[in-house]
Amino acid sequence: MKVIIAWAVVIVAVGGAVTAWLLMGHPDRDTEANRLKLDAIRTAGSIVVGTGGAAALLLAARKQRSTEIALRQKDRDQADAALAFALQQRVAADTRDDAAARRITDLYTKAVELLGSPHAPVRLGGLYALERLAQDNPGQRQTIVNVLCACLRMPCELADDAGDELPVEDVERAFLSTHHERLQEREVRLTAQRLLTAHLSPGDRPDAPLPTFWRDIDLDLTAATLVGFSLRHCTARTVVLRSVTFTGYADFASATFTGDADFGGTTFTGGANFGATTFAGDVDFEWTTFTEYVNFEAAAFAAADFEWSTFADGADFESARFVRAANFGSATFTDGADFEDTVFHDGANFGAATFTGYADFRTTVFSGATNFGAATFTTNADFQGAEFCPLPAQRTDSSAVSQTDLTPHVDFHSTTFERGIPPELTRFTDHPDTSAP
Repeated sequence: MKVIIAWAVVIVAVGGAVTAWLLMGHPDRDTEANRLKLDAIRTAGSIVVGTGGAAALLLAARKQRSTEIALRQKDRDQADAALAFALQQRVAADTRDDAAARRITDLYTKAVELLGSPHAPVRLGGLYALERLAQDNPGQRQTIVNVLCACLRMPCELADDAGDELPVEDVERAFLSTHHERLQEREVRLTAQRLLTAHLSPGDRPDAPLPTFWRDIDLDLTAATLVGFSLRHCTARTVVLRSVTFTGYADFASATFTGDADFGGTTFTGGANFGATTFAGDVDFEWTTFTEYVNFEAAAFAAADFEWSTFADGADFESARFVRAANFGSATFTDGADFEDTVFHDGANFGAATFTGYADFRTTVFSGATNFGAATFTTNADFQGAEFCPLPAQRTDSSAVSQTDLTPHVDFHSTTFERGIPPELTRFTDHPDTSAP
């Protein structure tokens, strides 16, 4: 660069000298020599100016290149600094995540250890510690619910209600101590149940759930003993309550189960309320025993299986809806069955069912295959206003169907009406699959 500048200076100096020499003479004479001198001056000036411009352009290009190199280096420096900062942030985030995970693990471990204490107050503290942990960490909620369910699945002997009178006369101290421990265990289990109820309740507005609501939770309470259990107005996903013993009143009113629900082999020792409950998946009540009144009024079922179930003290299915097949085969209704205004959209099976109480099927809609074959009605059965509809694909209007239309999908073969066939069903007396005593 310095060499180029030196050459430019020399050229300018020479051009200036030549110009000065040429100017020497007689400028006032218009001679051929002076004209030649003037041309030479112009040429020299052009050379000087051109050389100076070229040098200036070269200097500008060099300066531009230097600037671009400096900017690229600055960009690289900035990119390196940004990458280093990002790496630092990633390391810091990983460190925080690791610390949070360790903290959650420590809290979880300590809470579970509390649940193993022989002292009920300590176990209660463990339950509330788990609740707080789940509330603050949504990703841990299903795991903590699983722990609560495991606690409820543990075998135990529970005392009667705390208000029950004790035979204090001639009672040994050991008996009193055992009863006291059972009462404490009862309170621990009731607390675990209340925590589930509190956090599975979305509130009154589906679009604005409570901040304490735990969404998309599965429950597995297989073979648990539950006391006064309630999921009223609660929402859960898959629910497994198979072989559970419900002691006291069980309340599932207005609950929503978005997945399958399994109540197979369950025993309800007290009343049960499933009024307006929604079963979005398949529900299994096979071999379930309801020892007291059970309410399914206005419940909505996708598909339901009540085969071999026992309803010992009245069953209310008024205005219930069964979207897919409903199976009550071999079920026993001891003290009345109310299916008034119930709708079976895709078939109903009451084959071999036993109705020893009043059976109310008034204004019930049977759509699809309907089976009452080998069913037994020992008292009054009322089918007034019931509608037996063809399969949905075959039906063309909402008018009452004829005997011929009923032939393919209604079966009263070997059905026993001990009080005589209800007048509403006399149209079936000539049906080859209908028999009466």
